[in-house]
Amino acid sequence: MLEITGIIFDIDGTLTSTNQLIFDSFNFVAKKYTGNSLSEKQIIALFGPPEDVVLKKLTNEEEFESVKYDYYNFYQNNHKKMAALYPGIRECLQIIKEADIPLGIFTGKGRVATEITLSELSLRDFFYPIVTGDDVKRHKPGGEGIELFLHTHNLKPENVLMIGDSVHDAAASKETGVHFAAALWDSYGKADVEKLNPEFKFNDVFGLYNYLAKQFVKH
Repeated sequence: MLEITGIIFDIDGTLTSTNQLIFDSFNFVAKKYTGNSLSEKQIIALFGPPEDVVLKKLTNEEEFESVKYDYYNFYQNNHKKMAALYPGIRECLQIIKEADIPLGIFTGKGRVATEITLSELSLRDFFYPIVTGDDVKRHKPGGEGIELFLHTHNLKPENVLMIGDSVHDAAASKETGVHFAAALWDSYGKADVEKLNPEFKFNDVFGLYNYLAKQFVKH
């Protein structure tokens, strides 16, 4: 069994069911400022850099501050009714925390949206460091955020697990030498991730919970 001394989570589609909220937030500002809506496929194609970078592509410089305000306002105001933790995730995090295993986050989300989600879902205290798309020069699929986690906790990559739902998470893991676990319970890129034949694959949160329990719960 793999000796795990650190675990890194992605957020959207892994810890939280926030994908639809993100799609609707982008479409709210797209419709308001351009009169057009975007398909989920078009929005997914923009993923990688944080929201501010994407929003700049959807508007002109004069409108950017207004667009940004409206995006985050919509995102926060609709969070409670449109987003949640996947059932079982908090229990997974609790197992890891009780085992005193360092937990980190590496997400493509920007700092503002990340803090909204972690605050709304009471997740903030589980993770250190929390590395967002605003904190790195090389966004996913680059592995800079993973490297920051390894450096912060002085961990060897061969003992660290990155849990995410996208090919970008897999690529960042491969670049840095950490193990990748595919979270497939709500992955918009599930088929592409499965083609990579990931070392660890969990089709539901219950499967991840069982794995963590075997790793860290003393019987």
